[in-house]
This record gives sequence, structure tokens and C-alpha cells, in this order.
Amino acid sequence: MARDRGVLLSDKVTPCRATWNAPQQLSPHEKLSKTLVNTLHHDRDVLGASQCVVYIFGVEVNTASFAMYTFSVSVLVQAVLIISMSGAADHGTYRKVFLLTFALVGSISTMLFLSVVPKLYLLGALFAIIANTCFGASFVLLNSFLPLLVRYHPSLIGGRDEISRQGAMGDDAWGNTSDNMNDVTTPLLHNGTITENATRVSLAGTSRELELSTRISSYGIGIGYIGAVLLQIVCILLVISTHQTTFSLRLVLFVIGLWWIIFTIPAALWLRPRPGPPLSCSQDGKQHSWPGYIIHAWKSLGRTVIRTRRLKDILLFLASWFLLSDGIATVSGTAVLFAKTQLDMQPAALGMINVVAMLAGVFGAFCWSYISRLLNLRASQTIIACIILFELVPLYGLLGFIPAIRDLGYLGLQQPWEMFPLSIVYGLVMGGLSSYCRSFFGELIPPGYEAAFYALYAITDKGSSIFGPAVVGIVTDRYGEIRPAFVFLAILILLPLPLMLLVDVDRGKRDALSLSAELEGSQEPNAPI
Repeated sequence: MARDRGVLLSDKVTPCRATWNAPQQLSPHEKLSKTLVNTLHHDRDVLGASQCVVYIFGVEVNTASFAMYTFSVSVLVQAVLIISMSGAADHGTYRKVFLLTFALVGSISTMLFLSVVPKLYLLGALFAIIANTCFGASFVLLNSFLPLLVRYHPSLIGGRDEISRQGAMGDDAWGNTSDNMNDVTTPLLHNGTITENATRVSLAGTSRELELSTRISSYGIGIGYIGAVLLQIVCILLVISTHQTTFSLRLVLFVIGLWWIIFTIPAALWLRPRPGPPLSCSQDGKQHSWPGYIIHAWKSLGRTVIRTRRLKDILLFLASWFLLSDGIATVSGTAVLFAKTQLDMQPAALGMINVVAMLAGVFGAFCWSYISRLLNLRASQTIIACIILFELVPLYGLLGFIPAIRDLGYLGLQQPWEMFPLSIVYGLVMGGLSSYCRSFFGELIPPGYEAAFYALYAITDKGSSIFGPAVVGIVTDRYGEIRPAFVFLAILILLPLPLMLLVDVDRGKRDALSLSAELEGSQEPNAPI
């Protein structure tokens, strides 16, 4: 939309050409020259197009940069919002309330794109910020439900009852779990003291809990990928049938928002609140106001960071996740840019690559669980296997530097068709990492602090996405092409491997239970937050 309202930088008078027009056909020599010029001048809009600028409050802004700035602002707002609501989400019924609220606001903001015409592109940017912020916050809350779904799963509750009957763990440790499962006022932290026996039994059940967690997570990721593929096919058909105009994009966004709100209805109807303990009163004995909740959340983040320093395995995992998520985001963006600028792939072909990757992600989300059971792999070992497979993507791109392969004219990402098998590898890896990483992290979280720690998980994910793309841009500017950046990507993907090897889930679970018991014992009814 900004491009449709922009002018060419060359004369600052000529309107920019339509975004969906096919790029000008160039000779190989001209395409190489154009690519170098576009790279050196940071123009990532469309291959062969002149730089396009708009004036925002009198300031000249490149249209490609405008989109990036919009996304950056949304990430910043998202981080602030996630922090502000995370602490309160662990108390009372706010977890589900926030989830439904963000879904409603985000879906409506997305649907409102239908009313945004190019001259109102600033309003579109506002809607994009709101929608992306709500989407990210919703995912934090969705992730925070995962440990609760595992904790209250009938198969685990039955196992705990059996252990109780055998005397391995008393009623004071777990309480009447069957009754609590149906009580919407049940806190996540029980009032009893967690004994040493309870800790040992819990560690004995870690493998069962982790297996169930990864299975639930895999199903969720797989179903999500299936929904994404179906929705993307519908959107592609809509774009084609409406002649690929700006209205096509607005209509697609409306359908996406509608899809979002429709599939939130089942969660609104059937997802149990699973409330946490009530938030303690302030020093004067009064309940906290909304500003008090926000202040509590920021203090909670500070405490969470301090607690993380005491949880060695969470610290190792978050460091690994920081690098891994940066690699995921950077590989995705670099691959699209490489396909557009180096391989001259058209939007329809890029869309098909995305569909192929999603289909592979569906398969990966379900098959990794089967593979891990077949080979008797622990969750950390499955994540390591995914990292090793992921490493093949940049290594394959580096084959293009080998003279013998370069002379063939194919292999090493020299032909557009090579993007499709790589997208399959990428999808398989994403299906495994998406399901196993969040469930594995959930096993390391102190019970009762899910939203706070998953907020830290999300902030680590979002914050890392700044560095990888910046380094790729610097490398591209230095060498005049994108391929040398594959060296950096290969290193970036490999770095999380030794950190993940150091994570011990049993030790992490033990430390988490110990910290949870300590924090529960230190809380007083009227203690200040």
C-alpha cells in the first residue's frame, strides 16, 4: 500500500509502478548488475524495480524500510505487552481471559484491512502493529497452557493416584487431584509442602510427562500447519480470482482474520481456565488495580530473570533457543531474498515453496514423535537431530562455491527447482523444533509460573531476530551477493548444538520443583508484591 502511494527516488515525481506487475525481462548481465545495485542500496522490494519512497510527516522513507519499521515497532510493542500481562496471567482466570481478548482484538484488526485503501496506508500500519502484537501475545498464552494440559491429563493423574496408594507420595504433596481438576478455582500452586519423596516420584514420572507433552505439542503444531496450508490455498485462489490487485491482499487479510476468530470459538467454549493462585494483596490489604497488575508483571519479569540464574538448565536452553530461533528466522528471510534476487523466482513460485514447507511441517510435527519413540530418543536428542538436519540447508547453499559444482549449472542452489527440496527439509525441521522445543522448555519451568517463563521464552525468540538479518545484510553489502552469508548461517545454526547437549531434563525438573517449593513457602497472605 505504501508503494502504491510512493514516488520513484530518482525524480521524486513519478508514481511507483504497481507492486504486482511482472518484473522487467533483463539479460543475464543486466540482471547481475541490477542485483548488485539493489543489494548495495538496500532495496529489497522487487527485483529490477527502482527505489520507491513515501513521505511520512515530511520524512522521506523507503517503502521497503517502512514495512520493516512497522514490523520492528510491532515486535517492540509485543515485547512490552507480553511482559506487562505475563505475571497477571499466572494468577486467577486471566490466562484464558487474555487469550480470548487478544484473539478478538487481533482478528478484528486483521479483518479491518479490508477497509484500508492505499491512501490510508498509515492506518494499515497501525492495524498491522495491533494484529501482530496480539498474535504474539496469544501464542505466549497458548504455550503457557501446555504444561497445564499435561499436568491435568487423565493418564498422569491416574498414575499419581496409583503412586499415592503405594505410599510413595502422600496426599499432602499432590492434594486430591481428581477433584481439583474439575474445580475452576484450583490454584496452580498447591498449599501443601512438596516433600523429598514427591520430588523423587515426580522425577520418575518425568519421561511420561515429557512424552505426553511432546505428543500434545506435536499434534498442536501439526494441526496448525494443516490449517495454515488450507488457508494459504484458499488465499492463493482468492488472489488469482481477483486479478492480483491490492484489493486481493486486503481480501486475503480479511479472510485470515475471520479464520482466526472462528477457530477461537472452540477454545472459548471448551478450554478450561485452569486458574492460578490469586494475586496477593498490596500492603494496605486492597486488591491490585490494573496499574498494580502491570507493575507486578514487570517486577515478576525481574524475578523470573533472577530465578533463571538459579535454574542452570533453563539458562542453557534459553541460550540455545536464542541462537536457534535467530537461525530459523534468518534462514527463512534469507532464502526468500535469495530466491527473488539470485534465482529470479516469481511470487507464485515463492508461494508454492511456502505451501511445500508447510506440508513438510505437518509431516514433521507428527513423524518426529514416531521417530523418537522408534529410536528411543530423548526430547533433547530429537532437538539435536533437528539441528543437525537443519545444518544441511546452508551447507547445501555453500556447495555453489565449489568450482566443479558451479560449472554444472545446478546443485548448490543454482536453479529455482532446488528451493523445493530444501523447503521440505526446512519444513521437517520446523515441525520437530516447534513441537519439541516448547514442550521441552515446559518441563523445566517451576510449576505455577508458566506464563512468566513462557513470556521469557517468547522474548528470547523475538529479541534474537534482530541480529541474524543484520549480519546477513552486512555480509551481503561487503561481498555484493547473498551466497557468502550461508557461511554465517551455517555457524549460527551449529552454535546451539553444544549448549543443547549440556541440558539435563532430570536435573532441570528437580531444580524447578525445588525453586517452586521454596517460592511457595516464602509467600505470605499479605506480603507485598
